[in-house]
Amino acid sequence: MVHRKLERKEISLWVLASVMTVLTLTFYLWHITENLRLGYEIGRGESRMQALEKEINSLEAEKAFLLSPERVERIARKDLKMAETREDQILFKDE
Repeated sequence: MVHRKLERKEISLWVLASVMTVLTLTFYLWHITENLRLGYEIGRGESRMQALEKEINSLEAEKAFLLSPERVERIARKDLKMAETREDQILFKDE
């Protein structure tokens, strides 16, 4: 069996083709792993956003409770010993 000798040009083309194949596969694998990483990051961000929305709703409910007129009036009368203003305490300013 006779092997023919490869020319320098043919060897260069094979090396170039091999390098291009390896580079293409490397880029493809990087692309896939980057997509997976970004997907996980988006999932974590969405979970964090949902948790913050729950916390906002909870804080808004607590705010509504704390600022309810009945509660404020009860605290004013009971704890701060406040009472309704009398007619003689109201001053009108004439301009």
